[in-house]
Amino acid sequence: MSDTMKQIVLASRPDGAPSADNFRLEEAAVPTPGDGEVLVRVHYMSLDPYMRGRMDDAKSYAAPVPIDGKMEGAAVGEIIESKADGFEVGEFVMGGFGWATHAVAPTAGLAKVDPDTAPITYSLGVLGMPGFTGWFGLTEYGRPKEGETLVVAAATGPVGSMVGQVAKSLGLRVVGIAGGPEKCKLAVDHFGFDACLDHHAYDDAGSLRKALKEECPKGIDIYFENVGGKVLEAVLPMMNQHGRIPICGMIAWYNEGGLGANAAEQTLTGPKLWRTILVNFLSVNGFIISNHWNRIGEFHKAIAPKIADGSIAVQEDITEGLENAPEAFIKLLTGGNTGKAIVKLI
Repeated sequence: MSDTMKQIVLASRPDGAPSADNFRLEEAAVPTPGDGEVLVRVHYMSLDPYMRGRMDDAKSYAAPVPIDGKMEGAAVGEIIESKADGFEVGEFVMGGFGWATHAVAPTAGLAKVDPDTAPITYSLGVLGMPGFTGWFGLTEYGRPKEGETLVVAAATGPVGSMVGQVAKSLGLRVVGIAGGPEKCKLAVDHFGFDACLDHHAYDDAGSLRKALKEECPKGIDIYFENVGGKVLEAVLPMMNQHGRIPICGMIAWYNEGGLGANAAEQTLTGPKLWRTILVNFLSVNGFIISNHWNRIGEFHKAIAPKIADGSIAVQEDITEGLENAPEAFIKLLTGGNTGKAIVKLI
């Protein structure tokens, strides 16, 4: 085994959309595990929109990545050294290993992954945090009922596609919103949505709302909020009485600096209002999935059989090479990925 590893650190904080200059690839010594810890060689790492918020020095539900600190994120890999009972060399585990080829971690924060049950990448997407977010938000806060209408944006991403497929299985009309005709075709043909609208085809919220009215003639009962921006403006006037809006993200606003700069002086604009609902877990239906890991077993029990029998479809977007992670992440924030964004290290 080599004595050195590679990692990507935060070189500077972005002003608006991140650029390659905000990241730095560097070498470091491979760490040594202590008692109760394992050393993992990472095979795949996850790219997720929430990571953009970690790049800002702003108050949120989690601390920001420090300058020169390793970029955070979930990854899955193989144990190559163990000083922990019950975790053997050669086993695969998923944990918060960050943007790096190797990591040491205490076993308390790890989940074992069986490569014979499903591809190990599924632990980062459809069976991991994104899929769990979609399932939990819909079932817990969306409270779907047969015959209702649901709208979800980022429809072909790992959260949106889970939301849409579970809702469809429960008898709802499911309308997706995605960026581009190819993604919309994927939403309908691969994920089974009833319809999907290309938000690039509409100049403003009003024109998008007009198209939504054609696809949602009975109004909208559930809007699963993971985007904000123009989509939120289009949807809100169409919500039916007693409608539900689970809120797990707001990717359209992430590049505005996380709304953290001079937050106390800002007026209660739309973006600030919705972000406040999200990060303060307000009763409106904002939630952060890390507060609900006690339900992950229930999620796996409900969804794993559906993945195995093909009734839940999967789409992954895999980039090769740690050095290409920043470019792939920047693309993710502008909708350049199709499916769960993952970086392959081995």
